[in-house]
Amino acid sequence: MALAVTEEHADLASSVRAWAERASPPAAARAAADGDDGGAACYRDTLRPALAAQGLLGLHVPEADGGQGGGLGELAIAIEELGRALTPGSFVPTVLASAVLTAAGVTGKGLATLTDGSGNGAVALTADLAGTAAEDGTILISGSAPHVLGAPGADLVVLPVTEGNGTVWVAVEAASVQITAAGGLDLTRAIGAVTARGLIVPPDRQLRRLPDGSVATIAASLLGAEAVGIANWAVQTAAEYAKLRHQFGRPIGQFQAVKHRCARMLVEAEQAAAVVWDAARALDESAAADAGSGFAAAAAAALAADAAVSCAHECIQVLGGIGYTWEHDAHLYYRRAMSLRALLSAAVPADGDWRQRLARLALAGQRRPVRLELPGDRDDGPRRSIRAELAEIAALPVGERAAALGAGGWVLPHLPKPWGRGAGALEQLITDEELRAAGLHVPGLAIGAWVVPALIQYGTPEQQERFLPATLRGDYLWCQLFSEPGAGSDLAGLTTRAERAEGGWKITGQKIWTSLARQAAWAICIARTDPAQPRHDGISYFLVDMRSPGIEVRPLREIGGDAFFNQVFLDDVFVPDDCLVGEVNKGWRIARTTLANERVSLARTWTFGCGVPELLQVAAAVPDRWLSQVGELIAAGHAIELLGVQAALKQLSGTEPGATGSVRKLLSMRHAQQVAELCWDMSAGSGALASGGAGSPVTADGQPDGAHWARQVLITRALTIGGGTTDIQLNIIGERILGLPRDPEPPETSG
Repeated sequence: MALAVTEEHADLASSVRAWAERASPPAAARAAADGDDGGAACYRDTLRPALAAQGLLGLHVPEADGGQGGGLGELAIAIEELGRALTPGSFVPTVLASAVLTAAGVTGKGLATLTDGSGNGAVALTADLAGTAAEDGTILISGSAPHVLGAPGADLVVLPVTEGNGTVWVAVEAASVQITAAGGLDLTRAIGAVTARGLIVPPDRQLRRLPDGSVATIAASLLGAEAVGIANWAVQTAAEYAKLRHQFGRPIGQFQAVKHRCARMLVEAEQAAAVVWDAARALDESAAADAGSGFAAAAAAALAADAAVSCAHECIQVLGGIGYTWEHDAHLYYRRAMSLRALLSAAVPADGDWRQRLARLALAGQRRPVRLELPGDRDDGPRRSIRAELAEIAALPVGERAAALGAGGWVLPHLPKPWGRGAGALEQLITDEELRAAGLHVPGLAIGAWVVPALIQYGTPEQQERFLPATLRGDYLWCQLFSEPGAGSDLAGLTTRAERAEGGWKITGQKIWTSLARQAAWAICIARTDPAQPRHDGISYFLVDMRSPGIEVRPLREIGGDAFFNQVFLDDVFVPDDCLVGEVNKGWRIARTTLANERVSLARTWTFGCGVPELLQVAAAVPDRWLSQVGELIAAGHAIELLGVQAALKQLSGTEPGATGSVRKLLSMRHAQQVAELCWDMSAGSGALASGGAGSPVTADGQPDGAHWARQVLITRALTIGGGTTDIQLNIIGERILGLPRDPEPPETSG
């Protein structure tokens, strides 16, 4: 859930968290909330010097101005951790002000004052201030900014002033304006109104170099980082309570309703962390006014504050009665989350909410590309060697390339030699890039990609030589005979049996949901070989020739009208001994290896043509009333791509991948369904219900193809079922990531 992805950033996060636990425990926030001023007056003077001494106030400020010389990425990590601790006082408004001044090119004493802890800052994200320019370059301003975070107690205030048809930002001494403290929902830090009456602002206090929209971009990134910290605290607090609180004789976290609630909280927090991480990274890579930075910030603002509010709310729900009391900290986090969302809502530029802004940017072609910059030179040794080998394959006749790719280990390079290349994370990513650059396409193995690792780990040398080269060339198409009518996700409940026969086994039973059964040459099959053993034992793993006598395949007509899945009936199907993989009765472990490979693959590939590009094609042809919904799905799609990049970065840096795989699976599968549903709604709303015959998102004349989207709505229902249902994925997240108690095992049966 954290913003820290690299080892260096993880160390920074750990350091800030340890400091916050010592210097700003939750008791500090509670004490601030109990104060009379509704904002942390009693902690402002004690925490500010400590924050400065830690270098946190100037983490993002150039060294020449007394800062640490880092970037907004590092600052966002610090804000996240301090948000997790609910640190009271002026830290966030002050660093927001110094970040704005730095972006405006301000140097010198005014910036150093905010960095060394001798002064506080505040930024009005919205205001009704009018300015009149004079010949000497000064501006005469009057008006007010009603809700300015950190204004009470600030020494310097940054304000937006309407001048003609544009906006100019000014940085003024707090003593030159009237500041009135206001009661806010967040009891741990101050908010107030700023009023100017005929204030003359000299040219050196005007931030003319600050581009339009840059303050909103910076605010969305930094306030979003604090929202991530709040969401993380809520997830951890809810999960820990669910482990300890007992009802009806067991921990409440064992009840699926509570477990899934906590898991969904984590998914929201992970999604928010991904977009906020990218927003801060974008600001470090380019100017705040850059289109990519604006897109990334809009995605962060669209998701992060809502995630904080939702997670804080759900945390209170898990806590129950104690969460509703003043004695627990949960209400303080909820208050801050709600306040952050209000501040961010006010910060959006004047073209609607953040989701609408994001949609407009995307429709104008201003999306931020998601790419991974790999370490090392673009032409370093490993890359040069890979490029040379692939160039030789690319020079072969087209019909010979698949065999060469398979023989060279390029199809699944992470596998050990000779079947793969034994490639580490970096070499795998380089290989992907160079394959695309060479115009080479590895054979589509489909289910074969899940079979190969199992055979490498458990197959005999003879089985490996017989099946792996042909599979890697794409000569063998595989299917999977696992699920049964009475054993879907619960595969250990299977009843298909395999009985000893001369020279092998005879398998009898029924399998269901088998894709490619009519086309496949071979199948992997699990069957019960010893019914007397416990349910996870007594299962064996077989390779079945789909041309064998006794196999009957019956297509299953799906809701979209296709027949991709099948029922497979096995009636005394003979399987020779040399097609048993691993030991007799030890097939469950092998099946788990196959399923693990399945889930990783599905999270990367299954969208059925229902992604952001298709969404934008339809959105471009319909009225603006759909923009908020379109923007929400664009933000979610961006987060899904970013989770993939983060997973790769974690692999490269050796950090713990955490929940990324299961979270990405959950988000991407449901996202494709949501895209299909919204595109159908937009098609229906525009009257485009008839097919244009193109079988694509839009017809030849650019209108939504209603019939196409009607079909997509239906076929995408499979996405949250195949490869581990949504409920199974939530169990995985709840149990393996959050450490919640596992569901009780059903009683063992035999016979």
